[in-house]
Formats: sequence, structure tokens, C-alpha cells
Amino acid sequence: MSVLGILALMGGSLMINVMFNLTRIAQKHNADVQAESKPAVRKWAILIAASLPLLFVGLILGDYLTSLKKETMLVESAKAVLETNAEKTNRMVTYEFADAWLANTRDSLAFFERTERNFPHVSVIVKDQLDGSPVYLAFRDYGARTNEKGEAIPPEKRDYLMRLSKPDRDYLNKVFDEGISETRFSASDGTYELFYPYFKDGKRMVLHFSDYQRYGKMGS
Repeated sequence: MSVLGILALMGGSLMINVMFNLTRIAQKHNADVQAESKPAVRKWAILIAASLPLLFVGLILGDYLTSLKKETMLVESAKAVLETNAEKTNRMVTYEFADAWLANTRDSLAFFERTERNFPHVSVIVKDQLDGSPVYLAFRDYGARTNEKGEAIPPEKRDYLMRLSKPDRDYLNKVFDEGISETRFSASDGTYELFYPYFKDGKRMVLHFSDYQRYGKMGS
């Protein structure tokens, strides 16, 4: 939509310029001046029209290169963090829906984000059961809760349910049910997502990285 908007603005600007130039030419009574102006207007019109496809191709190519660079950066960051923090990672992959595991996962993810410059928003995805149905839970933030009497309130799985698109759900099914280890990257409207599987001793989890880049931001 941004590309189409830019093209519409440039097309409108081109039409207005041509109309103004033609109006000025029509108002001139000197035939020699009029004859010299028409080729100049025609030349600029051709140059502007020719630049539109180049601009369109440049925008598409720039978006592709930005997505490719973002994917490479996310994959390298995830690999580096997991390899240099094996102990924390192995505790996370040993999933147990309990206060200790939830608190440890929260602290480990916060540590990753503080120590890795290019580390974006990240959560841990696991497969579990809720009311007899298979579900995917995503964990990031956690805080122990208490009732009015100060008694601890146990966490509930439904608070961590992850909403997924069909392609994402199909991918996660293949990771947890079939054991595929390929990453999944997607880019849309400046939002970038990476699913990074991690296996250890038969245990499985997926790190979900998400990042957002404003249009016009350079160097990311």
C-alpha cells in the first residue's frame, strides 16, 4: 500500500506539472518560444515516466534486502545466545508448568535481552494440553499472584494461550509432532517474526522472536 501511495502521488504530480506547462505554452503568442517549449516538456515527461518503474523496482528490492538482513540477524543472534547460555537454555527446554519454571524462564529471557544487542522481543513456545485438547502456550512475563488473604494463586494455562495463524500452527505441529528443525521467518508491514526450534534430550521448545521496524528507518 505504501508503494502504491507513492506511485499515485508521483503520477498526480506528473499530471499537474504537464498541465501547467501546457497551459503556459498555450498562453504564449510567440510561435518560436512555443516550439522550443514543447520538446522540453515532452523530454521531462518522458524522464519522469521512465523513473516510475525504476522507483517501484527499487522499493521492492529494498524491502526484500531489509527482510533478508533482518532474518540473518535474528538467526545469528538466537544461535549465539543459545550456545553461550547452554545452562539457562537447557532449564527452559525442560518444561514444567510450575512457578519455578515460569520464574526461571522469565529471568532467562530478560538476561538474553540485556546481554545481546540485537536481541528483540522473545518468548518461549511449548506444546501442552488444556481441557483434553492440544494447545500452544507462549511464555515471557510472569509474576506470582496472591488473593486478598495473601495466599498464592496458582498460574493458569489459559493465561498463556498463543493465538496462531494456520501457517504458524501447521509449522509448530511439524516441529513438535514430526521433529523438524527448520526455522520459520516471516515479514509483513514492518513486523518480523522468527520461530527458532530447540531440542534437547527429547524435549522440545520454540523461541519466538518478533521485531518491528518503522518505515524509513535506515541501517536495521
